[in-house]
Amino acid sequence: MGGGESGVGAAILAQKQGYEVFVSDLGKIKEKYKDVLSNYKIDFEEGHHAEEKIRSAELVVKSPGIPETAPLVKQLKEQGTPVISEIEFGGRFTSAKTICITGSNGKTTTTLLTYHILQKAGLNVGLAGNVGKSFAWQVAEENFDVYVIELSSFQLDGMYEFKADVAVLMNITPDHLDRYGYEMQNYIDSKFRILQNQTENDYFVYCADDEVIQKEINKREIKPVQLPFGLGEAAGPGAGVRDNRIIINFNQNQFSMSILDLSLQGKHNTYNSMAAGIASMVLKIRDEQLRESLSDFTGVEHRLERFLKVHGIEFINDSKATNVNSSWYALESVHKPVIWIAGGVDKGNDYTMLQGLVTNKVKAIVCLGKNNAKLHEAFGDCVADIVDASSMEEAVKAAYYLARNGDTVLLSPACASFDLFENYEDRGNQFKKEVRNL
Repeated sequence: MGGGESGVGAAILAQKQGYEVFVSDLGKIKEKYKDVLSNYKIDFEEGHHAEEKIRSAELVVKSPGIPETAPLVKQLKEQGTPVISEIEFGGRFTSAKTICITGSNGKTTTTLLTYHILQKAGLNVGLAGNVGKSFAWQVAEENFDVYVIELSSFQLDGMYEFKADVAVLMNITPDHLDRYGYEMQNYIDSKFRILQNQTENDYFVYCADDEVIQKEINKREIKPVQLPFGLGEAAGPGAGVRDNRIIINFNQNQFSMSILDLSLQGKHNTYNSMAAGIASMVLKIRDEQLRESLSDFTGVEHRLERFLKVHGIEFINDSKATNVNSSWYALESVHKPVIWIAGGVDKGNDYTMLQGLVTNKVKAIVCLGKNNAKLHEAFGDCVADIVDASSMEEAVKAAYYLARNGDTVLLSPACASFDLFENYEDRGNQFKKEVRNL
Protein backbone atom coordinates (compact mmCIF):
# COMPACT_ATOMS: atom_id res chain seq x y z
CA MET A 1 0.00 0.00 0.00
CA GLY A 2 1.60 3.23 -1.25
CA GLY A 3 3.56 3.60 -4.47
CA GLY A 4 6.35 5.94 -3.37
CA GLU A 5 10.01 5.20 -2.55
CA SER A 6 9.30 2.75 0.26
CA GLY A 7 6.42 0.96 -1.48
CA VAL A 8 8.29 0.48 -4.75
CA GLY A 9 11.42 -0.66 -2.88
CA ALA A 10 9.39 -3.22 -0.93
CA ALA A 11 7.76 -4.44 -4.18
CA ILE A 12 11.17 -5.01 -5.83
CA LEU A 13 12.46 -6.95 -2.82
CA ALA A 14 9.24 -8.97 -2.57
CA GLN A 15 9.45 -9.94 -6.23
CA LYS A 16 13.10 -10.97 -5.79
CA GLN A 17 12.06 -13.16 -2.86
CA GLY A 18 9.48 -14.95 -4.99
CA TYR A 19 6.29 -13.24 -3.81
CA GLU A 20 3.44 -12.43 -6.16
CA VAL A 21 3.36 -8.62 -5.88
CA PHE A 22 0.65 -5.98 -6.29
CA VAL A 23 1.17 -2.24 -5.57
CA SER A 24 -1.85 -0.07 -4.74
CA ASP A 25 -1.89 3.70 -4.18
CA LEU A 26 -4.99 5.72 -3.38
CA GLY A 27 -3.32 8.80 -4.92
CA LYS A 28 -1.22 9.31 -8.04
CA ILE A 29 2.03 7.38 -8.44
CA LYS A 30 4.94 9.50 -9.72
CA GLU A 31 6.03 8.75 -13.29
CA LYS A 32 9.53 7.67 -12.23
CA TYR A 33 8.05 5.00 -9.94
CA LYS A 34 5.54 3.86 -12.57
CA ASP A 35 8.45 3.38 -14.97
CA VAL A 36 10.31 1.28 -12.39
CA LEU A 37 7.25 -0.90 -11.68
CA SER A 38 6.66 -1.40 -15.41
CA ASN A 39 10.33 -2.33 -15.99
CA TYR A 40 10.12 -4.94 -13.25
CA LYS A 41 6.72 -6.09 -14.62
CA ILE A 42 5.10 -5.47 -11.22
CA ASP A 43 1.30 -5.13 -11.25
CA PHE A 44 0.08 -1.78 -9.84
CA GLU A 45 -2.94 0.52 -9.57
CA GLU A 46 -3.37 4.20 -8.66
CA GLY A 47 -6.28 6.47 -7.74
CA HIS A 48 -8.10 3.76 -5.76
CA HIS A 49 -7.62 0.56 -3.77
CA ALA A 50 -8.94 -2.76 -5.14
CA GLU A 51 -10.05 -3.65 -1.62
CA GLU A 52 -11.05 -7.26 -2.21
CA LYS A 53 -7.72 -8.03 -3.85
CA ILE A 54 -5.79 -6.31 -1.04
CA ARG A 55 -7.79 -8.15 1.62
CA SER A 56 -6.81 -11.47 0.02
CA ALA A 57 -3.06 -10.74 0.46
CA GLU A 58 -1.03 -12.84 2.88
CA LEU A 59 1.21 -9.86 3.78
CA VAL A 60 0.73 -6.09 3.41
CA VAL A 61 3.64 -3.63 3.47
CA LYS A 62 2.23 -0.19 4.29
CA SER A 63 3.90 3.14 3.50
CA PRO A 64 4.51 5.26 6.63
CA GLY A 65 2.28 8.08 5.33
CA ILE A 66 -0.85 5.89 5.58
CA PRO A 67 -2.24 6.12 9.13
CA GLU A 68 -3.01 3.01 11.19
CA THR A 69 -6.58 4.34 11.45
CA ALA A 70 -7.22 4.11 7.67
CA PRO A 71 -10.36 1.94 7.24
CA LEU A 72 -8.66 -0.61 4.96
CA VAL A 73 -5.70 -0.97 7.35
CA LYS A 74 -8.12 -1.57 10.23
CA GLN A 75 -10.00 -4.21 8.20
CA LEU A 76 -6.76 -6.01 7.33
CA LYS A 77 -5.70 -6.10 10.97
CA GLU A 78 -9.12 -7.27 12.12
CA GLN A 79 -8.99 -10.21 9.72
CA GLY A 80 -5.48 -11.10 10.95
CA THR A 81 -3.46 -10.00 7.90
CA PRO A 82 0.01 -8.79 8.99
CA VAL A 83 0.50 -5.09 8.09
CA ILE A 84 4.17 -4.13 8.38
CA SER A 85 6.53 -1.31 7.40
CA GLU A 86 9.03 -1.48 4.55
CA ILE A 87 11.91 -1.39 7.10
CA GLU A 88 10.48 -4.45 8.88
CA PHE A 89 10.16 -6.23 5.52
CA GLY A 90 13.69 -5.31 4.40
CA GLY A 91 15.16 -6.44 7.71
CA ARG A 92 13.90 -9.99 7.10
CA PHE A 93 16.26 -10.45 4.17
CA THR A 94 19.57 -8.97 5.34
CA SER A 95 22.14 -9.83 7.99
CA ALA A 96 23.87 -6.42 7.69
CA LYS A 97 24.58 -4.44 10.86
CA THR A 98 22.13 -1.60 11.51
CA ILE A 99 22.49 1.76 13.24
CA CYS A 100 18.94 3.08 13.66
CA ILE A 101 18.34 6.70 14.62
CA THR A 102 15.08 8.27 15.82
CA GLY A 103 13.92 11.27 17.83
CA SER A 104 11.68 14.29 17.39
CA ASN A 105 14.57 16.50 16.19
CA GLY A 106 18.10 16.13 14.87
CA LYS A 107 17.64 12.64 13.48
CA THR A 108 18.33 13.51 9.82
CA THR A 109 21.48 15.47 10.64
CA THR A 110 22.70 12.69 12.96
CA THR A 111 21.90 10.01 10.37
CA LEU A 112 23.73 11.81 7.56
CA LEU A 113 26.68 12.63 9.85
CA THR A 114 26.98 8.98 10.98
CA TYR A 115 26.79 7.83 7.35
CA HIS A 116 29.46 10.41 6.40
CA ILE A 117 31.81 9.13 9.16
CA LEU A 118 31.40 5.45 8.23
CA GLN A 119 31.67 6.06 4.49
CA LYS A 120 34.81 8.17 4.90
CA ALA A 121 36.33 5.44 7.06
CA GLY A 122 35.92 3.05 4.12
CA LEU A 123 33.01 0.93 5.38
CA ASN A 124 30.61 -0.60 2.85
CA VAL A 125 27.61 1.37 4.14
CA GLY A 126 24.07 2.17 2.96
CA LEU A 127 21.84 5.12 3.93
CA ALA A 128 18.13 4.38 4.33
CA GLY A 129 14.82 5.08 6.04
CA ASN A 130 13.60 8.66 5.98
CA VAL A 131 16.68 9.67 3.94
CA GLY A 132 18.48 8.03 1.06
CA LYS A 133 17.07 5.19 -1.02
CA SER A 134 14.46 2.73 0.20
CA PHE A 135 15.97 0.20 2.63
CA ALA A 136 14.16 -2.76 1.03
CA TRP A 137 15.29 -1.65 -2.43
CA GLN A 138 18.92 -1.59 -1.25
CA VAL A 139 18.55 -5.00 0.41
CA ALA A 140 17.27 -6.31 -2.94
CA GLU A 141 19.97 -4.83 -5.15
CA GLU A 142 23.01 -3.76 -3.10
CA ASN A 143 25.23 -5.73 -0.78
CA PHE A 144 26.03 -3.39 2.12
CA ASP A 145 27.63 -4.59 5.36
CA VAL A 146 26.12 -1.77 7.43
CA TYR A 147 23.03 0.43 7.12
CA VAL A 148 22.48 3.79 8.83
CA ILE A 149 18.70 4.13 9.02
CA GLU A 150 16.66 7.18 10.02
CA LEU A 151 13.36 6.04 11.51
CA SER A 152 10.21 8.07 12.07
CA SER A 153 7.63 7.02 14.64
CA PHE A 154 5.35 5.97 11.75
CA GLN A 155 7.99 3.53 10.48
CA LEU A 156 8.61 2.19 14.00
CA ASP A 157 4.87 1.57 14.44
CA GLY A 158 5.01 -1.05 11.66
CA MET A 159 8.10 -2.85 13.01
CA TYR A 160 7.79 -6.05 15.04
CA GLU A 161 10.71 -8.50 14.58
CA PHE A 162 13.29 -6.00 13.31
CA LYS A 163 16.27 -5.35 15.59
CA ALA A 164 18.71 -2.45 15.65
CA ASP A 165 22.30 -3.35 16.54
CA VAL A 166 22.81 0.26 17.64
CA ALA A 167 19.65 2.21 18.55
CA VAL A 168 20.00 5.99 18.83
CA LEU A 169 17.27 8.10 20.49
CA MET A 170 17.96 11.83 20.14
CA ASN A 171 15.09 13.39 22.11
CA ILE A 172 11.32 13.20 22.55
CA THR A 173 9.21 16.35 22.31
CA PRO A 174 5.53 16.63 21.33
CA ASP A 175 5.13 15.90 17.60
CA HIS A 176 2.57 14.18 15.35
CA LEU A 177 0.15 14.09 18.29
CA ASP A 178 -2.68 14.17 15.76
CA ARG A 179 -1.61 10.61 14.77
CA TYR A 180 -1.40 9.45 18.39
CA GLY A 181 -4.84 10.39 19.72
CA TYR A 182 -3.29 13.56 21.23
CA GLU A 183 -1.73 11.29 23.89
CA MET A 184 1.96 12.02 24.51
CA GLN A 185 2.53 8.55 26.04
CA ASN A 186 1.42 6.89 22.79
CA TYR A 187 4.06 8.88 20.92
CA ILE A 188 6.73 8.06 23.56
CA ASP A 189 5.90 4.34 23.31
CA SER A 190 6.25 4.58 19.55
CA LYS A 191 9.75 6.08 19.82
CA PHE A 192 10.83 3.44 22.35
CA ARG A 193 9.99 0.70 19.84
CA ILE A 194 13.52 1.35 18.54
CA LEU A 195 14.69 -0.82 21.48
CA GLN A 196 12.47 -3.80 20.73
CA ASN A 197 14.25 -7.15 20.34
CA GLN A 198 17.60 -5.70 21.45
CA THR A 199 19.78 -7.95 23.62
CA GLU A 200 22.72 -7.46 26.00
CA ASN A 201 25.01 -7.55 22.93
CA ASP A 202 23.40 -4.45 21.38
CA TYR A 203 23.74 -0.73 22.17
CA PHE A 204 21.33 2.03 23.16
CA VAL A 205 22.66 5.58 22.58
CA TYR A 206 20.42 8.27 24.08
CA CYS A 207 20.32 11.87 25.28
CA ALA A 208 20.72 11.93 29.06
CA ASP A 209 19.60 15.60 29.16
CA ASP A 210 16.14 14.73 27.82
CA GLU A 211 13.76 14.48 30.77
CA VAL A 212 11.15 12.46 28.90
CA ILE A 213 13.71 9.80 27.90
CA GLN A 214 15.26 9.71 31.38
CA LYS A 215 11.86 9.26 33.05
CA GLU A 216 10.92 6.52 30.59
CA ILE A 217 14.20 4.61 31.09
CA ASN A 218 13.52 4.49 34.83
CA LYS A 219 10.16 2.77 34.10
CA ARG A 220 11.54 0.15 31.69
CA GLU A 221 13.92 -2.78 31.70
CA ILE A 222 16.67 -1.84 29.26
CA LYS A 223 18.65 -4.86 27.99
CA PRO A 224 21.26 -3.30 25.63
CA VAL A 225 24.44 -1.54 26.78
CA GLN A 226 23.47 2.06 27.61
CA LEU A 227 25.60 4.84 26.11
CA PRO A 228 24.17 8.21 27.22
CA PHE A 229 25.31 11.59 25.88
CA GLY A 230 24.73 15.07 27.31
CA LEU A 231 26.25 18.49 27.89
CA GLY A 232 27.52 17.53 31.37
CA GLU A 233 30.62 15.40 32.04
CA ALA A 234 30.49 11.76 30.91
CA ALA A 235 30.78 9.68 34.08
CA GLY A 236 31.13 6.28 32.38
CA PRO A 237 30.67 4.93 28.86
CA GLY A 238 28.99 7.51 26.60
CA ALA A 239 29.69 11.16 25.77
CA GLY A 240 29.79 14.50 27.54
CA VAL A 241 31.42 17.92 27.51
CA ARG A 242 34.37 19.13 29.59
CA ASP A 243 36.27 22.41 29.14
CA ASN A 244 34.57 23.05 25.79
CA ARG A 245 35.62 19.63 24.48
CA ILE A 246 33.39 16.69 23.65
CA ILE A 247 34.64 13.53 25.37
CA ILE A 248 33.48 10.08 24.23
CA ASN A 249 34.26 7.04 26.39
CA PHE A 250 33.84 3.57 24.88
CA ASN A 251 35.55 0.25 25.70
CA GLN A 252 38.59 1.72 27.51
CA ASN A 253 39.05 4.21 24.66
CA GLN A 254 38.59 7.97 25.14
CA PHE A 255 38.03 10.33 22.21
CA SER A 256 38.32 14.09 22.73
CA MET A 257 37.76 17.05 20.39
CA SER A 258 37.21 20.79 20.79
CA ILE A 259 33.61 21.89 20.24
CA LEU A 260 35.00 24.78 18.17
CA ASP A 261 36.42 22.28 15.64
CA LEU A 262 33.05 20.62 14.97
CA SER A 263 31.70 21.52 11.54
CA LEU A 264 28.19 21.78 13.01
CA GLN A 265 27.93 24.60 15.55
CA GLY A 266 25.23 25.26 18.16
CA LYS A 267 24.05 23.31 21.19
CA HIS A 268 21.70 21.01 19.26
CA ASN A 269 24.53 20.11 16.89
CA THR A 270 26.82 19.21 19.79
CA TYR A 271 24.22 16.57 20.68
CA ASN A 272 24.07 15.39 17.05
CA SER A 273 27.87 15.14 16.85
CA MET A 274 28.13 13.20 20.12
CA ALA A 275 25.42 10.72 19.09
CA ALA A 276 27.05 10.09 15.69
CA GLY A 277 30.47 9.86 17.36
CA ILE A 278 29.37 7.19 19.86
CA ALA A 279 27.63 5.11 17.18
CA SER A 280 30.78 5.26 15.04
CA MET A 281 33.03 4.21 17.92
CA VAL A 282 30.83 1.15 18.47
CA LEU A 283 31.76 0.22 14.90
CA LYS A 284 35.46 0.69 15.76
CA ILE A 285 36.09 3.85 13.71
CA ARG A 286 39.57 5.19 14.54
CA ASP A 287 39.98 8.49 16.40
CA GLU A 288 41.69 10.41 13.59
CA GLN A 289 39.02 9.33 11.07
CA LEU A 290 36.26 10.37 13.47
CA ARG A 291 37.90 13.74 14.17
CA GLU A 292 38.29 14.49 10.47
CA SER A 293 34.68 13.59 9.64
CA LEU A 294 33.22 15.60 12.52
CA SER A 295 35.14 18.65 11.30
CA ASP A 296 34.37 18.48 7.55
CA PHE A 297 30.68 17.45 7.40
CA THR A 298 28.69 20.03 5.44
CA GLY A 299 25.23 19.72 6.99
CA VAL A 300 21.75 19.09 5.66
CA GLU A 301 19.78 21.02 3.04
CA HIS A 302 16.63 22.73 4.46
CA ARG A 303 18.05 22.49 8.02
CA LEU A 304 19.25 25.89 9.27
CA GLU A 305 20.71 26.40 5.80
CA ARG A 306 22.26 29.87 5.68
CA PHE A 307 21.19 30.60 2.15
CA LEU A 308 21.73 34.13 0.84
CA LYS A 309 22.22 37.73 1.88
CA VAL A 310 20.15 40.36 0.05
CA HIS A 311 20.90 44.03 0.91
CA GLY A 312 22.42 43.01 4.25
CA ILE A 313 19.43 40.80 5.17
CA GLU A 314 20.35 37.12 5.76
CA PHE A 315 17.87 34.46 4.61
CA ILE A 316 17.93 31.11 6.44
CA ASN A 317 16.07 28.06 5.10
CA ASP A 318 14.94 25.81 7.95
CA SER A 319 11.99 24.29 6.11
CA LYS A 320 12.77 20.94 7.75
CA ALA A 321 11.54 22.38 11.07
CA THR A 322 8.14 20.70 11.03
CA ASN A 323 7.56 20.89 14.79
CA VAL A 324 7.76 23.45 17.59
CA ASN A 325 10.94 22.06 19.13
CA SER A 326 12.84 22.35 15.82
CA SER A 327 11.81 25.99 15.53
CA TRP A 328 12.92 26.55 19.14
CA TYR A 329 16.46 25.41 18.17
CA ALA A 330 16.38 27.60 15.06
CA LEU A 331 15.30 30.75 16.92
CA GLU A 332 17.78 30.00 19.70
CA SER A 333 20.66 29.81 17.20
CA VAL A 334 20.02 33.20 15.50
CA HIS A 335 21.61 36.22 17.21
CA LYS A 336 20.18 39.05 15.09
CA PRO A 337 16.64 40.50 14.91
CA VAL A 338 14.40 37.92 13.20
CA ILE A 339 11.55 38.12 10.72
CA TRP A 340 10.05 34.68 11.22
CA ILE A 341 8.10 32.85 8.49
CA ALA A 342 6.01 30.16 10.23
CA GLY A 343 2.88 28.09 9.77
CA GLY A 344 1.39 25.23 7.77
CA VAL A 345 -0.46 22.12 8.93
CA ASP A 346 -0.62 22.25 12.73
CA LYS A 347 -0.02 18.81 14.29
CA GLY A 348 -1.52 19.66 17.66
CA ASN A 349 1.21 22.23 18.38
CA ASP A 350 1.65 24.01 21.71
CA TYR A 351 3.52 27.27 21.02
CA THR A 352 3.99 28.38 24.63
CA MET A 353 7.63 27.19 24.76
CA LEU A 354 8.45 29.68 21.96
CA GLN A 355 6.87 32.77 23.48
CA GLY A 356 9.96 33.92 25.44
CA LEU A 357 12.27 33.53 22.42
CA VAL A 358 9.78 35.26 20.12
CA THR A 359 9.38 38.20 22.52
CA ASN A 360 13.18 38.64 22.75
CA LYS A 361 14.26 37.95 19.18
CA VAL A 362 11.41 38.30 16.67
CA LYS A 363 10.49 41.67 15.12
CA ALA A 364 7.70 40.37 12.90
CA ILE A 365 5.97 37.12 11.94
CA VAL A 366 4.79 36.14 8.47
CA CYS A 367 2.17 33.37 8.78
CA LEU A 368 2.30 31.03 5.81
CA GLY A 369 -0.62 28.60 5.82
CA LYS A 370 -4.28 28.09 5.05
CA ASN A 371 -5.26 28.54 8.67
CA ASN A 372 -3.09 30.91 10.75
CA ALA A 373 -5.46 31.57 13.66
CA LYS A 374 -3.39 29.58 16.19
CA LEU A 375 -0.20 31.54 15.39
CA HIS A 376 -2.04 34.87 15.77
CA GLU A 377 -3.45 33.68 19.08
CA ALA A 378 -0.07 32.48 20.41
CA PHE A 379 2.07 35.44 19.32
CA GLY A 380 -0.30 38.38 18.79
CA ASP A 381 0.87 39.94 22.07
CA CYS A 382 4.58 39.13 21.55
CA VAL A 383 5.32 41.00 18.30
CA ALA A 384 4.20 44.28 16.75
CA ASP A 385 3.79 42.97 13.20
CA ILE A 386 2.09 39.70 12.32
CA VAL A 387 0.91 39.30 8.73
CA ASP A 388 -0.62 36.52 6.62
CA ALA A 389 0.60 35.07 3.33
CA SER A 390 -0.98 32.39 1.17
CA SER A 391 2.01 31.63 -1.07
CA MET A 392 5.78 31.47 -0.70
CA GLU A 393 6.21 34.43 -3.08
CA GLU A 394 3.91 36.53 -0.88
CA ALA A 395 5.66 35.38 2.32
CA VAL A 396 9.20 36.13 1.11
CA LYS A 397 8.21 39.58 -0.21
CA ALA A 398 6.40 40.44 3.02
CA ALA A 399 9.40 39.34 5.12
CA TYR A 400 11.77 41.32 2.90
CA TYR A 401 9.71 44.52 3.32
CA LEU A 402 9.56 44.03 7.10
CA ALA A 403 13.34 43.42 7.41
CA ARG A 404 16.19 45.93 7.63
CA ASN A 405 19.93 45.72 6.97
CA GLY A 406 21.42 43.37 9.62
CA ASP A 407 18.18 41.42 10.20
CA THR A 408 17.60 37.72 9.54
CA VAL A 409 14.63 36.25 7.69
CA LEU A 410 14.09 32.75 9.07
CA LEU A 411 11.82 30.19 7.41
CA SER A 412 11.25 27.75 10.29
CA PRO A 413 7.58 26.77 10.01
CA ALA A 414 7.06 24.56 13.14
CA CYS A 415 4.35 22.86 11.04
CA ALA A 416 3.95 20.27 8.29
CA SER A 417 3.89 21.56 4.72
CA PHE A 418 1.02 19.69 3.10
CA ASP A 419 -1.50 22.54 2.96
CA LEU A 420 0.43 24.56 0.35
CA PHE A 421 3.40 22.36 -0.64
CA GLU A 422 4.23 18.80 -1.65
CA ASN A 423 6.64 18.33 1.27
CA TYR A 424 9.21 20.28 3.29
CA GLU A 425 11.77 20.02 0.43
CA ASP A 426 9.32 21.64 -1.98
CA ARG A 427 8.64 24.36 0.62
CA GLY A 428 12.39 24.98 1.12
CA ASN A 429 13.11 25.01 -2.62
CA GLN A 430 10.30 27.50 -3.27
CA PHE A 431 11.69 29.69 -0.47
CA LYS A 432 15.16 29.69 -2.08
CA LYS A 433 13.69 30.41 -5.52
CA GLU A 434 11.69 33.42 -4.23
CA VAL A 435 14.72 34.78 -2.31
CA ARG A 436 16.78 34.58 -5.53
CA ASN A 437 13.99 36.53 -7.28
CA LEU A 438 14.16 39.47 -4.86
